[in-house]
Amino acid sequence: MRSAVFAALLAAPVWADGYGVLEGHGGPVMDVAVSADGTRALTASFDNSVGYWDLGSGAVTWLEGHEAAVKAAVFAGPGRAASAGDDFAIEIWDLDTARRAHRLEGHQGQIKDLAVSPDGTELASAGWDGTVGLWSLETGRHDAWLKGHDGAVNDVVHAGNRIYTASADGTIRVWDRETGAQTRVLVRHGFGVTCLLLNEAAGWLVYGAVDGGTRVMDLASEEILADLTLDRRPVLDIAVNPDLTQIAVGDGEGHIMVVDTGRWDIVHDFRAAKRGPIWALAYDATGETVLAGGIDDAAYVWPVGAKADGPIIGTAERGFLQDPATMSNGERQFRRKCSICHSLSDDGLRRAGPSLAGLFGRKAGSVPGYFYSDIVANADIVWNETTIDALFDLGPDHYIPGTKMPMQRITNPQDRADLIAFLKEHTKG
Repeated sequence: MRSAVFAALLAAPVWADGYGVLEGHGGPVMDVAVSADGTRALTASFDNSVGYWDLGSGAVTWLEGHEAAVKAAVFAGPGRAASAGDDFAIEIWDLDTARRAHRLEGHQGQIKDLAVSPDGTELASAGWDGTVGLWSLETGRHDAWLKGHDGAVNDVVHAGNRIYTASADGTIRVWDRETGAQTRVLVRHGFGVTCLLLNEAAGWLVYGAVDGGTRVMDLASEEILADLTLDRRPVLDIAVNPDLTQIAVGDGEGHIMVVDTGRWDIVHDFRAAKRGPIWALAYDATGETVLAGGIDDAAYVWPVGAKADGPIIGTAERGFLQDPATMSNGERQFRRKCSICHSLSDDGLRRAGPSLAGLFGRKAGSVPGYFYSDIVANADIVWNETTIDALFDLGPDHYIPGTKMPMQRITNPQDRADLIAFLKEHTKG
């Protein structure tokens, strides 16, 4: 979730006055990265896929292989990219063929962020299992684990000899790359730290936290240079423009705050989402526009000084956000538990889960064209009233051990019965 540099971004589909969009995902966009030459982009999505975009034409190639939501994507040298997410795995991609070069496994929790070393040889992965993994990009070899955080690791920066990590335990720590030893605890915030941005040359670090804290620290003295905290939480991503003179901060309430790094003053502050968070942020090569991912199935582009009346995320109606009073209990259960991943009909749109059309009487793992995990594809389950009830009674992780389906339950038997009745009526093939 580092800063991204975009050349030719505005050659992608544009509305007007610098506003643009990259569309095609079937779930929210969680991360964005751009190639060193600025002509290509990666978008990581809740739909289990990575979009590889030609920013001149807007054409996209889908990188498929993850078994759950993708939370991070980075370019990793010429013709290569890496992605990771809720399936606990890292995929290294050959971009010329759009095929997997390596699959890296070992984390015991979702992977929230990836960072490439300055020399392009090593990848660092931030895991919610409390560890940071170090991996060879050329061979896929696992080199080391950095252990010491008391909570999930949310963000990582690979600075060569040093590695910086931000964690839900409220700290930012510095590690010696050669020994793997922790050398400093830079921040003890008290609330989980969600993201960090580093400028070692200028000697400062910016971080954001769950409580909305947004602070600038002097690396040498560890003094706070500026407190940019607003009454909005959590802070979810921070990006810097190419000449390091400006940062953008995205939060859970849909705003983007733009800050001058010379004076540490807020120069712009606009609402980029009608509802929901700003998960991912990046600048273009000119520093005049920012790109963001949020609750919509697309990545959006705004001028840095965007107005509140410009196009914003979250104006399209999402089923899981509908007023509960307008729905039956069965539909309400579907909208809340299922609709972000599944469609009721075979509509051809990308989703994190397969279409539910023709669900009853269908063997698990059998929808043509959908990429299933081996666990689900080999499961001896046929979907009917009994098996669907058990799925939500026990929870997917217990009913199909090893599945990457979201770990959720519906504990009320009547709620499960109403959901099953709704599905039976609305998924007829």
